[in-house]
Amino acid sequence: MMERRRMDAALLVLFLVHLATALEVPLDLLEGLPQPPTITHQSPKDYIIDPRENIIIQCEAKGKPHPSFSWTRNGTHFDIDQDPNVTMKPHSGTLVVDISRTKAEQYECVYQCTARNKHGTAVSNNIVVRQSRSPLWSKEKIKPIVVQEGVSLVLPCRPPAGLPPPIIFWMDNNFQRLPQSRRVSQSLNGDLYFSNVLREDSRNDYICYARFPYTQTIQQKQPITVKVLNHPADERKPTFLIPSGPSSSKMVLRGQVLEMECIAEGLPTPEISWTKNSGDLPVNRTSYLHYQKTLRIVNVSESDAGDYRCTARNKLGTVYHTIHIMVKAAPFWISGAPRNLVLAPGEDGVLTCRASGTPKPSVTWAMNGIPIENSPKDLSRKVEDDTIIFSVVQSGSSAVYQCNVSNDYGYLLSNAFVNVLSETPRVLTQANKVYQVIKNHRALLDCASFGSPIPRITWFKDSRSSTLDGDPYMHHDNGTLEIHVAQAHHSGKYTCVARNTLGIYENHVYLEVKDPTRILKQPDYKQVQRGRSVVFECKVTYDPSLQPTVTWLKDDGELPDDERLIVDFDSLTITDVTENDAGVYTCIMNTTLDQDSARAELTVVGATPTPAVVYERPDPPTDLELTDKKKRSVQLTWTPGDEHNSPIQKFLIQYEDSLHHRGHWHNLTEVPGTKTTAHLKLSPYVHYIFRVLAVNSVGFSRPSFPSRMFKTEPAAPDENPTGVHGFGTEHDNLVISWKPLTGLQSNGPGLHYKVMWRQKLMESDWTKVTVANNSKFVVSGTPTFVPYELKVQAVNDHGAGPEPAIAHGYSGEDLPVAAPENVQAVLLNSTLSEVHWDPVPPKSIRGHLKGYKVYYWRERSLHKHNPHHVEKQILTFSGNHTHGILPGLHPFSLYSFNVRVYNGKGDGPPSPTQQFETPEGVPGPPTSLVVTNTNMDTLTLEWNPPHDRNGHITGYTLKYQPVNNSNELGPVEELALPANATSFTLLNLKYSTRYKFYLNAKTVRGAGTAISQEAVTIMDEGNTQTPHSIARSPPRRPPHKVRPVSPFGNVSSSSGEDGTLISWEYWGPEKNIYVEYIVKNSEGEEKWQKELVNGSQNVMLKGLKEGLSYRVRLVAKGHHDQPLHRSEELLVLVPAVTSRQVDIATQGWFIGLMCAIALLILILLIICFIQRNKGGKYPVKEKEDAHTDPEFQPMKDDDCTFGEYSDNEDHKPLKGSRTPSNGTVKRDDSDDSLVDYGEGGDGQFNEDGSFIGQYSGKSVSRETAEGHESSEAPSPINAMNSLNSFV
Repeated sequence: MMERRRMDAALLVLFLVHLATALEVPLDLLEGLPQPPTITHQSPKDYIIDPRENIIIQCEAKGKPHPSFSWTRNGTHFDIDQDPNVTMKPHSGTLVVDISRTKAEQYECVYQCTARNKHGTAVSNNIVVRQSRSPLWSKEKIKPIVVQEGVSLVLPCRPPAGLPPPIIFWMDNNFQRLPQSRRVSQSLNGDLYFSNVLREDSRNDYICYARFPYTQTIQQKQPITVKVLNHPADERKPTFLIPSGPSSSKMVLRGQVLEMECIAEGLPTPEISWTKNSGDLPVNRTSYLHYQKTLRIVNVSESDAGDYRCTARNKLGTVYHTIHIMVKAAPFWISGAPRNLVLAPGEDGVLTCRASGTPKPSVTWAMNGIPIENSPKDLSRKVEDDTIIFSVVQSGSSAVYQCNVSNDYGYLLSNAFVNVLSETPRVLTQANKVYQVIKNHRALLDCASFGSPIPRITWFKDSRSSTLDGDPYMHHDNGTLEIHVAQAHHSGKYTCVARNTLGIYENHVYLEVKDPTRILKQPDYKQVQRGRSVVFECKVTYDPSLQPTVTWLKDDGELPDDERLIVDFDSLTITDVTENDAGVYTCIMNTTLDQDSARAELTVVGATPTPAVVYERPDPPTDLELTDKKKRSVQLTWTPGDEHNSPIQKFLIQYEDSLHHRGHWHNLTEVPGTKTTAHLKLSPYVHYIFRVLAVNSVGFSRPSFPSRMFKTEPAAPDENPTGVHGFGTEHDNLVISWKPLTGLQSNGPGLHYKVMWRQKLMESDWTKVTVANNSKFVVSGTPTFVPYELKVQAVNDHGAGPEPAIAHGYSGEDLPVAAPENVQAVLLNSTLSEVHWDPVPPKSIRGHLKGYKVYYWRERSLHKHNPHHVEKQILTFSGNHTHGILPGLHPFSLYSFNVRVYNGKGDGPPSPTQQFETPEGVPGPPTSLVVTNTNMDTLTLEWNPPHDRNGHITGYTLKYQPVNNSNELGPVEELALPANATSFTLLNLKYSTRYKFYLNAKTVRGAGTAISQEAVTIMDEGNTQTPHSIARSPPRRPPHKVRPVSPFGNVSSSSGEDGTLISWEYWGPEKNIYVEYIVKNSEGEEKWQKELVNGSQNVMLKGLKEGLSYRVRLVAKGHHDQPLHRSEELLVLVPAVTSRQVDIATQGWFIGLMCAIALLILILLIICFIQRNKGGKYPVKEKEDAHTDPEFQPMKDDDCTFGEYSDNEDHKPLKGSRTPSNGTVKRDDSDDSLVDYGEGGDGQFNEDGSFIGQYSGKSVSRETAEGHESSEAPSPINAMNSLNSFV
């Protein structure tokens, strides 16, 4: 019974190792289980601090309930509450000493942390806190050194003693390292040795520098001057400068670095060599420094003790020195520190504290921090030197035991708890979990459990007729059930039963064995003519429940993006083949569980190939035989098959690992086609089966028959995991991950990993833990964002892998704790501002700096009529920026902003919110423009101010011009209106004439975008028919209190010759407005027609058919998550015939025609008069011809006026062009206009730079017509041309 309990305890320890990678109750998985305290993190024993920073003494522990903490200083209780400079972190034992008001020297003491809860007490190591020191060099006056050429010389450094010791190097005045060689070198104590001096050694700047690593300060000694006299000394045999005498001795501790040096002088320069009298030097741990003068052995062991001899020789002689090395050892664990023990009441257990050292260390025990001899007596406990034996433990006897192993060179202190629990079994593996494996592969079904006593695991399948024992099943200690070679009949429901004396627990899992994915028809070698098509087949069989995906590769890369390559599920087709298509094509069939692949080569030949010989693939090799079998190698021989007219170029040797990857063949090596034997290098712990393929110019042969199996013996791993990374997922943890070894790389059973870590630059001991069946480990309780050194070593049942390389990582990030300072905004213009700030110190970022974010929002417009706006915006500037641009600001507005730094965890605190005001800008267009009170020669324009005023409105500019029947524009009239005007009546207009109006607002920054409108003056009352007026009465906005739900009102229509004008009033916030219309009584799926009318309150519908009735409505569309707003439907009847019958005598074209006829008659009369008076010139007539009146103007009268039209044909625009009405050139979107630089005119442009006009006719302002006379003499012909251009 006693043996059974001990076995159960051992199984529980193994289970806990597998489950939580530490010997403890899995608190993260099982809530409510008690656990004594465990120290999880503490500062190093020898803790050197930076005197410029706060002192942080780490002490973290866990347990259930969470432990409380206390400290001793120099062996007595340290009352933290009585020291105002010391605080303890919440939920932690870590001390923080604020040295801003005191000196660090006051806290140079020995500290020890205690963590306790009701189940026990754990203690930390003695932490000796010392501050780093970098004392100044003592001032001295160094006299120049004068030596004879060829003699030896020593330049002393003697740096001040620092903590830790400084790093020594020699440089000159230009901070360049002094060259060293076999002749000149630096010793371990920092002195500079010359075996013999040369004349070029004369210089006055031999300077010794000392760098103190903790404070990162560098100090220098006074320069030394050396002058070498030109009197060469005689040659001489070597003598040792250091060490002195024929022999010396040195002591080194186990695990440390041993450095021995011999520096000799002589002429010529001696050569140094090393030997060990009692054996060979350890090759893997030995290196030479300083040109063979220093012998360095790392990780010293007891076998390195003995006598070492250094030899110095030149052509004149040899000298020897013997160094006797003694190896002592501080205590070290033989089989690891004592492990936590979890026992059930009545069980037995053992705590072992087995360590060694030189001299042999002594072992003392304590319980809950009290020496065990002073602890309460316990009959179930017996102490025997380094072992405590527990017999029939009782409930309530949980405690934490401390084992202290010490000798003259150090000590080891370890806490191990004994936790007495009574727990029914629990299975921690997910219930009803489904495992899928490929047929003939290994299957592993997990049954992770917990209980005290340790549960016994049994497995059943389906009907539970019997337990699963023996072949093909194997039970692992952690409860996992393994099936070596899974077959289809192994599929089904498996039941895992965990039972102990307190209860039983069942869990069900399911195994599905899938058929493997196999390529039945592999693609064949193809040789095709250029321009033809080729098809590679790749037919596959797979498990119906697994959907495979096909991937094709060309020359092991992706297929070219070419439509000629057509990929189907089981084939690849290439049409119109070119030379570039030649290569090796690979078909890969993947499922979630396995894959298979095959390849074939495509050769492209000319259009008319004339093969002289038929070439085929070679036959497969035969007669495979294995000879010369060794642990890691074997010789394979074979007999080649028929070449089929193409010489064999090479043989490909493949292998199958029936132990780890049965059914899959892997390439091992290739040998030339002239050889039939290969010496194969193999890996341990593999069951090899080989086969050989022959290759000629056509392709691969079929594989040979497999060879016999050859099994290699297990061995320790040859390599360690790669891809070691360290990162944090929380602010107080470090996740160490790596790429695990494959089964082939494991070299043996029982593969696990030794994970090691320590803080970088602290030179602390490596913390180690063993991890199995996982590729990551989480270190909890780490300081925030601290660099770590990491190592992961592979270990199996036959030993450990090589010494792993050191990787680097950081613990988890936390949110930044500081905001940027000196934040300020600099206005660039009315819509652009630049924000500046000082960068946040790296220590306050507490993570990888990602960048800065500027939060800004528009508080309100500076105009009293504009509404309040608060919509925060964020601009992100990646990297270490100190300024950024805020674009797209609203002019004449008040903005608030702050700046935050952010790291990988998130945003830091904001800087104090600041404000700035943007200057005025150009206004937006007036909100509305309507025409009212239309008469024969007058009409009234009414408008509302712009929604976006962007400043103080200084006035309005109104421009208008007539539009003829050809949509050509007449001359522009311009009026300046005051800022408070909202209506204006135009007088003396031409009756029955269409006008186009443009209205824009102005601020001190300039004119804004114009809004346009059209209207027709009413015809003369004597007309036979009254036309449909386009102008209408202005809409009136209903009072605020009775505003309807729809934002539309006063929807009306009027029909004219050019179409039907729909007008309305709108007061909603939406920007997207459009008109929808549909024929009344329409049937079927006919859709509403849409026309976008953004920025206006009327639209001309020109697509309506005469004689039909239409349903018309207006729609306002907001954001995607807001409902549509529609007006009430309006019924519009389009007249069957809409014509404009006007008095012909009032039409411009008729008046112009009459004037032209009259002008032609006048010209004919003048010609007749000249002909009548023809017959010679008189002097007076010549004078009149020579002095033509330059002010002569074309005919003007009330009926036919030519003076308002330009006679310059160069200014006449093409019909349909976009030339502005004043002849200026359209500008682009730049803010710099010609007006700003004094070179522009009054060209009418929108805010986006487009011309306000929508017509292309000729348009010259009155100012242009009257203020700029043409230098060309006007004529009636020019006047006629001008008139024609308008008509």
